Amino acid sequence: MAIPTLPGITTQTVETSRIRMYVRSSGPVDGEPVIFIHGNVSSAVFWEETMLALPPHYRAIAPDLRGYGDTEALPIDATRGLRDWSDDLRALVESLGLGKVHLVGWSMGGGVVMQYAMDHPGGVASITLSAPMSPYGFGGTKDTAGTPVAPDFAGSGGGTASPEFARLLAEGDRGTASPNSPRNVMNAFYFRPPFQAAPDREEVYVSSLLSTRTGEGFYPGDMTPSEHWPGVAPGKKGINNAFSPKYCNLSDFAAIAPRPPVLWVHGESDQIVSDTSLFDFGFLGQLGAVPGWPGAEVCPPQPMIGQMRAVLDAYAARGGRYVEHTLAECGHSPHIEKAEEFRALLAAHLNGE
Repeated sequence: MAIPTLPGITTQTVETSRIRMYVRSSGPVDGEPVIFIHGNVSSAVFWEETMLALPPHYRAIAPDLRGYGDTEALPIDATRGLRDWSDDLRALVESLGLGKVHLVGWSMGGGVVMQYAMDHPGGVASITLSAPMSPYGFGGTKDTAGTPVAPDFAGSGGGTASPEFARLLAEGDRGTASPNSPRNVMNAFYFRPPFQAAPDREEVYVSSLLSTRTGEGFYPGDMTPSEHWPGVAPGKKGINNAFSPKYCNLSDFAAIAPRPPVLWVHGESDQIVSDTSLFDFGFLGQLGAVPGWPGAEVCPPQPMIGQMRAVLDAYAARGGRYVEHTLAECGHSPHIEKAEEFRALLAAHLNGE
């Protein structure tokens, strides 16, 4: 069942050459297209407020990605990295006849946007990254060059997700009894406490989390036992494996041509994508939260912000342009927590200012 939408948002199901996609849109049909890509364990509903706030000459388009929301439930081949989603996005652009597009990506969606730009650089007018994932995926790397902590990329992939969170997600839990319930995880980590969405929007956001498909081919995916700490390595199926550094490496983004301008916005208190991420086994081991940590020389916290900055600096060194904004008192969702500031930055960026 489709999640309710805000007034001014229209929905449609688009039959593409690859997948049947559920798409939200707003603004004039002939407006300059801006495509919004959501993050992991969410859906396009998280973009609705931002879409409605765009300047009037833009057309906002926000699909539910494969594995999320009301898009056709086709599984994710993790060995392709983020390319299933990038290819789906390309099929949508072609089906809608959009031509060159502005791309806005949040969290994992930021990685999808970067992958799309690598695959189709001439089709991108601008890129906006809101709290994007590292270009070297999530977990299992130890420096700004993305060097793996182990040859099998231990510490990344489907086995790194909280089993209780995955279970409660699959059960459709809307409660607060467990600290790992979707609602509690959203309010503790998607947003910086004490920020909390208005009650009606919180319910819609929780519904969005619960629309995530679960199981081997979806969230979190399968896993492989590892002889290296913490004992799990990526499998070949599903969402969390797709952004394991074993299969996901976006460092070649630095060399794309032509080079659209990039806006990078992230919160200084982000606990998901940061150099001290509470979802990264390297940092959790350092804190003593996961036993047996082999030490900082073997498995330090993943420098996610440093990795992104290094790739974007390399992009700038080749003639690209990027601007970084770190927002105070902001967590993992700048476009929601600091809505006015984010919208002003986005509008100026889209307008080439």
